[in-house]
Amino acid sequence: MSEEPTLIARIASSVGSLPAQEWDALAGMDNPFVSHAFLTALEDSGSVGPGTGWSPLPLVIEDEEGRLAAALPAYLKSHSQGEYVFDHSWADAWERAGGHYYPKLQISVPFTPATGPRLLLRDEAFGVPLLRAAETFCVREELSSAHATFIEPAQIGLFEQAGWLLRNDIQFHWENRGYASFDDFLGALSSRKRKDLRKERAAAQEGVEIRALSGADLRPEHWDAFWAFYQDTGSRKWGTPYLTREAFDLFGRRMGDRVLLILAYMDGRPIAGALNFIGGSALYGRYWGCLLDKPFLHFELCYYQAIDHAIARGLSRVEAGAQGGHKLARGYEPVRTWSAHWIADRRFRAAVADFLKQERAGIAADQIVLGEKTPFRKS
Repeated sequence: MSEEPTLIARIASSVGSLPAQEWDALAGMDNPFVSHAFLTALEDSGSVGPGTGWSPLPLVIEDEEGRLAAALPAYLKSHSQGEYVFDHSWADAWERAGGHYYPKLQISVPFTPATGPRLLLRDEAFGVPLLRAAETFCVREELSSAHATFIEPAQIGLFEQAGWLLRNDIQFHWENRGYASFDDFLGALSSRKRKDLRKERAAAQEGVEIRALSGADLRPEHWDAFWAFYQDTGSRKWGTPYLTREAFDLFGRRMGDRVLLILAYMDGRPIAGALNFIGGSALYGRYWGCLLDKPFLHFELCYYQAIDHAIARGLSRVEAGAQGGHKLARGYEPVRTWSAHWIADRRFRAAVADFLKQERAGIAADQIVLGEKTPFRKS
């Protein structure tokens, strides 16, 4: 009888300490955020690491030859900021009960509410063992919990097999139904909504030059401009922006062909911008900012330009980030997102499971109501 191959699970010090080619072979090319280039840009720029509350702890399984067979992009978290799946009430409840919620294990891409693979696998058979290894680490280190957020639907079954608790939320995504142009998309909308969108685009573009930059066209002066926009938005929304200035330079240098930066100029001066990342099947809108408040420019740069470029590139959808009911009127539809949670304490786990059961019912009802409010023509 042949012996079963020897597999070793371990925690690495960083994604950067792991071979890029082996990591990317597991991650695939569809989602830019789980790529070695993106995750190491966060590490090398200081956006994650000491002082941020995000300590890289990628968990990997290696085969008997020392090559990566499976991996989790994971972080030791001392807070719940930058996750976009909110568990502050859980933390408060556990702390009031005398427990310590932090640190916890977060399986995600920092600051990135975009659906993607969280189990990077050579073979699906490694999925549940990888999750068991994460659980073992939490028990050994006396962590309260582990959380995998924005999981691609195809991997939900693996988390179910492992017995993790599932949670839903809603985002707004634009779906490309084979449109040949933006006007083709507009043709699918009701007459009134079609007129509204055309008026918004005309108002936003008046007196403005819009430039789309990618790859070798990205230069430091473009990142300088966008950094100012990002700081303005970050200081208003989060208090302190999550990314450092160097992160943007590294995105441009290491994965510029997967970056789409859209800048708006007025009188030759950049006044606003939107940063997108290009996937194999989707365009991901990530950050926006402006120094001049021009009516509808936010919608133009973040939503309408994204639709234009998704159609031109033959991409199947645009994911425009977390929250934002205003996206609904711009042709972005309600889509369910998934997260999975492992809770160490059985009593706390039971309480969270009961909460999630009630929450899921509410989310499902919300999705139905929101779906009836889309701007598309009703058949």
